[in-house]
Amino acid sequence: MRKRTTAGVVAGVLTVGAVAFFNLLEAESGDQPGATGPAETAEITRETLVDQESHDGTLGHGDTATVTARASGTVTALPVGGAVITRGKPLYRLDNKPVPLLYGSLPAYRTLRPGVDGADVLQFEKNLRALGYTGFTVDDEYTSATAAAVEDWQDDLGMAETGRIGTDQIAYAEGPVRVDSLTVERGAVVQPGAGLLKTTGTSMVATVPLDVDDQRLARTGAAVDVEMPDGSTTKGKITEVETVVEPGQGDQPDTTRVDVTITFARTPKDLGAATVSVDFVASQRPDVLTVPVAALLALAEGGYGLQIVEAGGPRIVAVKTGLFADSRVEVSGGGIKAGQKVGMPS
Repeated sequence: MRKRTTAGVVAGVLTVGAVAFFNLLEAESGDQPGATGPAETAEITRETLVDQESHDGTLGHGDTATVTARASGTVTALPVGGAVITRGKPLYRLDNKPVPLLYGSLPAYRTLRPGVDGADVLQFEKNLRALGYTGFTVDDEYTSATAAAVEDWQDDLGMAETGRIGTDQIAYAEGPVRVDSLTVERGAVVQPGAGLLKTTGTSMVATVPLDVDDQRLARTGAAVDVEMPDGSTTKGKITEVETVVEPGQGDQPDTTRVDVTITFARTPKDLGAATVSVDFVASQRPDVLTVPVAALLALAEGGYGLQIVEAGGPRIVAVKTGLFADSRVEVSGGGIKAGQKVGMPS
């Protein structure tokens, strides 16, 4: 993973530590007006300070989900890789019986028949209505009217008209799915639980693995800029943040990373697996006074100060530090303003 840092809080803090050590004696020397000024100076500027980092990621369709058989039989039909399956279309055929895709987050876990009620009934009836079948009330009760509509649906699918729906007759996903790869071949004899194919979402997403130390960048809902393989830049948003633990091999310890999923405001064209660069903004401070990090002095009484260079000679003023970014630091305190010169200790 390539990481290009344009601004870093951690790096800034380490730099301050070095500055504090090397500049301690100078700060304690008690420079007063009339003393010799520094050989090099910098200017206090007012600007927007941004803690920003760029990390490489992969353009693709996101994580895969495995579609498994819910009954034993012979696989008689499978979709082709890359195909998009929508509501009501078969994901596969087992013993030449179609298993259509329906939309929902609750897996099928029991046979639906008259007299059954619950959230799974409501989810199924919403799909049945969306497929154009009527004559029943969409609610959490599976009635004889529901069964009659199911018989019509089963007839259209070429299935036995039982009016009941078993767990092996349907499969749920939260929306349309894209076939990523096939796990078995047509003609394979499978048992319940056997993997048949892997699916993904249909939209392109960017996935970025981050070190745990960079977790501050991974804020769900945060906007990011994504540099595409052709050099263009598009807007994206962090939609999922997941902590992943990779088991260590042998004597090696486990490793932990943070996987960030980014969706796009405008769906890019399908480029397959391609590398992208993502600009994350951890924090931003608008309209603040900033100086180079190297201008900070460690004060004997604690904290940090700046050497203000004026016509009458240099003087040291205490300052409070804020955000560190891009080799600069936010500073505040009495006696400083934009345009003033500060000493840069050699």
